[in-house]
Amino acid sequence: MSYEKFIAKRYLLSKHKINFITIISFISITGITIGVAALIVVLSVFNGFGSLVTSFLMNFDPHLRVEYKVDNSNADHENVLAVLKETPDLKSFAPFVSGKVLAFNGGITQVISLKGIDLKNAEKIYNIKENILFGSSNLNETDNTPGILIGLRLADHLQVLVDDTLTIISPAGIENVIAQFGMPNTQQFIVRGIFSSRNNDYDESLTFTSLDEAQYLLGFKDSYQGYEIKLNHSDNSFKAKDFLESKLDSKTFEINTWYDFHRELYSVMQIERWVAYILLSLIIAVATFNILGSLSMSVIEKKRDIGILRSMGSKEKSILKIFMYEGLMIGLIGTGLGVLLGYFICFLQIQYNIYPLDPTQYKINSLPLEIRFWDFIFIAGASLFLSFIASLIPAKRASKVDALQAIKWE
Repeated sequence: MSYEKFIAKRYLLSKHKINFITIISFISITGITIGVAALIVVLSVFNGFGSLVTSFLMNFDPHLRVEYKVDNSNADHENVLAVLKETPDLKSFAPFVSGKVLAFNGGITQVISLKGIDLKNAEKIYNIKENILFGSSNLNETDNTPGILIGLRLADHLQVLVDDTLTIISPAGIENVIAQFGMPNTQQFIVRGIFSSRNNDYDESLTFTSLDEAQYLLGFKDSYQGYEIKLNHSDNSFKAKDFLESKLDSKTFEINTWYDFHRELYSVMQIERWVAYILLSLIIAVATFNILGSLSMSVIEKKRDIGILRSMGSKEKSILKIFMYEGLMIGLIGTGLGVLLGYFICFLQIQYNIYPLDPTQYKINSLPLEIRFWDFIFIAGASLFLSFIASLIPAKRASKVDALQAIKWE
């Protein structure tokens, strides 16, 4: 240990007396500890809610969606399929069609979203099976009547149960209806299953049926609206999007990731997280101002010591280091205790659910937390940086003390 560190440690942890400066130093440590712990806990809560919302939204969302911008009845589907098969980290992909239709049952009507999916690859792309509450996810026809899957809230509104019949009316060909040249596309479906996605928007309006039935109802004939892609890891979605954009014509295709589907929501969540980070960092900033105050008073109190050290040959740089080390030790102790306290609180919540929630209202029974390693690094780094800045000003003042004036009357 260098003598600068030894002297800084003695100044901070003096065994002989506890004076006003020492009390301010302990207040600084306490403030930094509370600020760091609060920041870790709050960001972990934001992480938990963010991951929870993402998991709810991605239950029935693909990682990537490739949609045609133009009529694709004569498109070169083989070439598109060849490009899709080269997608990095590809797990599965399938064609789809979707659109707004009118659901009718016993005098009750509601506009809903009908989505036609490829039954062979449905389980690889959508998490339908594990979210079925009643019935099954089997959409195969029985008695020439196609099956449909609907959300829990929609089933409640339309007053239908599993194996009930639901009539779907499509706006496709509405021009002919207005001109009295034909009837709108209408089809009866049997409710095969009722799902709960934990997403109110999906549970209130989203329905699934086979691709063939949806193509007929929505007027797609043999064409597709596009393709939906599932990757092995959702983190690779942006890389895969870049790849597809380089291979497919932007005038013909529109490519979106899971983030693009709900960009506004994710953006607001990210803004809230950064605002919380900045506001809670002010707690640490206020605590580091105490470091500046305690070190400034310490410099005044230790002028005689500084003068003696300078007369013994210590350089300005050594005096600077002594007070910098003292300030950084306060920051380091406070940051370390804050990290431990923050982690301990998160551990208690994860293991013992010390802050429960009402699952009927929030869909979960406890406050969600997700601990991320990089949060600890950024928070600790910000705390130590502020401590460094707060220590620098009084340390520079100490290094400029005139040795002769400091010991003149000694």
